Amino acid sequence: MNVPANLKYTKEHEWIHIDGEIATIGITDFAQSELGDIVFVEIETVGETLSKDEVFGSVEAVKTVSDLFMPVSGEILEFNEALEGNPEGVNNDPYGQGWMIKVKVSDLAELNELLDASAYEALIG
Repeated sequence: MNVPANLKYTKEHEWIHIDGEIATIGITDFAQSELGDIVFVEIETVGETLSKDEVFGSVEAVKTVSDLFMPVSGEILEFNEALEGNPEGVNNDPYGQGWMIKVKVSDLAELNELLDASAYEALIG
């Protein structure tokens, strides 16, 4: 299982990469492998400001639909539109081409509540 050390993680299997006050968010390699083949990513919250733990979208796999949760509070600036025609990008490259949203973080202190790579690895066993 790929768990990059430079990212932060949630117990709901989202990852977050911070660059200043802009965060890139997606689901982890573990999450995409558990979901199976992803057939649709739905994000209809671009332009909205959401609180930590609120649902920002959903991902649909062959067997199930799973909600996506905000790791931090902030304004959703962008959706990875490449996923509209190529949702399997999440399966193929969850930490690269499979990113889902970019967010302007409203409270950087919330990052301290997230898991580092070793804590996330312990969570998923």
